[in-house]
Amino acid sequence: MSRRSWGLVGGCALTVVAVVGLAASSSIAPLEVSPAAVVAAEKAPPPAPGVADLVLSFTGDNILGTDDKFSTASSLPTLWQESGRKPDYFFRNVRPYFEADDLTVANFEVALTKWPEKRYKGEGEVYHFHGEAALAKTLPAGGIDVVTVANNHTFDYGQRGFDDTLAALRAAGIGYFGAGEESEGSDYDMSLLRTVKGVTIGLVGYQTWTDSDAIVAKIRRDFARLRAAGADVVIPFFHWGIESQHTPYEVQTRLAHIAIDAGAALVVGTHPHVIQSMEIYRGKLIAYSFGNFAFGGNSNPTDKRTFILQARLHTVDGEVRSVDYRVIPTRVSRTESYNDYVPTPYRGDEKQQVLAFINGLSPTLAGRAADAFVPVVPPRPRLPKATVQARPAG
Repeated sequence: MSRRSWGLVGGCALTVVAVVGLAASSSIAPLEVSPAAVVAAEKAPPPAPGVADLVLSFTGDNILGTDDKFSTASSLPTLWQESGRKPDYFFRNVRPYFEADDLTVANFEVALTKWPEKRYKGEGEVYHFHGEAALAKTLPAGGIDVVTVANNHTFDYGQRGFDDTLAALRAAGIGYFGAGEESEGSDYDMSLLRTVKGVTIGLVGYQTWTDSDAIVAKIRRDFARLRAAGADVVIPFFHWGIESQHTPYEVQTRLAHIAIDAGAALVVGTHPHVIQSMEIYRGKLIAYSFGNFAFGGNSNPTDKRTFILQARLHTVDGEVRSVDYRVIPTRVSRTESYNDYVPTPYRGDEKQQVLAFINGLSPTLAGRAADAFVPVVPPRPRLPKATVQARPAG
C-alpha cells in the first residue's frame, strides 16, 4: 500500500499522522480472484506537475460479527475460526482491487467489544451486532484503509462498546469518521482528512433518517469546516434509506442533491442491504446503496448482489476537473448456496446481469455503468466544421 497521511477533525482540532498503509438466484462454485485477474486503471503517462489521478474504492455494509440470537454454526465468527482466524479470510477476493487503488473506504457496522450491556433499541425485532477486537485487523489485511462508523449498529453496546470499537480500529491502523445520531444517544462527531498524491480528501459520515433543517445545516457547516481545514475534495458517506428497497426515497435524493450543491465531489451511501439506483446530478455521481459486503448480519441473504464503486478523480492543483467511475459487480459470498462472508466479484454472464440490473435502476447513467472506467460526464462530440463555399465570380 502507498504511504498516505490522515488527520481526524473534531471541532477545530487537527492531528496528522502517517499510516502505511446476477441474478439473485444464480449459483456458481466458490472461486478465488488472483491479482492477475484484476483489470486496474488504464496505464497513463506520468502526470504533469500539479496533476494527479486518484482512484477511490467504496463498499457497502460490513458486519464483522454476529448477534447473540443467531446460530453459531453458520455465523461469521465461526467461519472465521474455522479458517484458522486468517487475517485475509474475508477480503482476499477483493484485496487486489483495493491494493491497486489509492484509498479504500468501507461502512463498518459492528461493535468490537466484550462489554455485555446492550443498548436498548425498542421492542420488536432488533439486533445487536458484536465481534472481537482482533477482527479489526482483517480490514488492513484486505486493503481497506478507512471506515465510516456512522450507522445504526456501531453504538449497539453503548458508549463503552463504541469506545472499544474505535480503540480496535486505531490499533489496526484504520482511519475512521462519522457522526452520531441523537435518537440512539450518541454524540460523536468525527471527520477525516486524508492526503493522497498531494490531494487532501475530506470524509464525513451521517446516519440520516430525515432531511430536517438541522441535518441540512450540519452538512453545509461540516463541508465548510473541512474546506477550512485544508480539504481539496469533500465526500460524504450516508447511512440512510428503506431496507430491501431498490429505489431511494425523497429524503435520500434531497440530501444527496444538497450535498452536491454544497460542493461534494460525489455522494455514496449504505443501509438498505440491497443495491439501489445510481444517479448523475449536476455532473456529479451518487451511489445510493451498495448493498451488503462482508456481512455477518445474515448467514444466507436472499439477495447476495453488491458492488464495489471505484471513482477516478482527475485533479489539477487539488481541483477535481473530471471523474470517471467503474462498477465491479460482486457477490457477498463465494457461493450462492450460503453466506461464507467472502465478497467475490462476479464473472461472465452473472457480472453482466448485475450491470444490467444497475443500469435498469439508474436512467441518468444512460446504460453506461460498466466494469471499466467511464466518464461521469461523457465528452461532448465535436461537431464538424462548417464548410464555407466561395461565391461564384461574376
